[in-house]
Amino acid sequence: QVQLVESGGGLVQAGGSLRLSCVASGYSTSRSPMGWFRQAPGKEREFVAAISDNGGATNYADSVKGRFLISRDNAKNTVYLHMNSLKPEDTAVYYCAAGIYYSTHTTAYNYWGQGTQVTVSS
Repeated sequence: QVQLVESGGGLVQAGGSLRLSCVASGYSTSRSPMGWFRQAPGKEREFVAAISDNGGATNYADSVKGRFLISRDNAKNTVYLHMNSLKPEDTAVYYCAAGIYYSTHTTAYNYWGQGTQVTVSS
């Protein structure tokens, strides 16, 4: 059974930092591109960042470019999202996903975690 489990969310003040982790079990993430998405209340799920299977390519939403960094450790079956200079508009539930192909679209991802809440106070 494939499971993706996110952790590291929480409450932080604007300008602060958090590091999200996503650990996979029952699945080798080394074969898959991985992505982070987020969903705020009343809004659709949106792309945040993606990383190719070997980590050689990354892509970011314009809204987080220069502030967030996606990385992976295939030996640990783990993907990270380092979030710096957080803003109140970054408040959302953050989901990691394992993809069929490297993409910014949710349809490219077939396994999803349960999400972790990130709340940024002003």
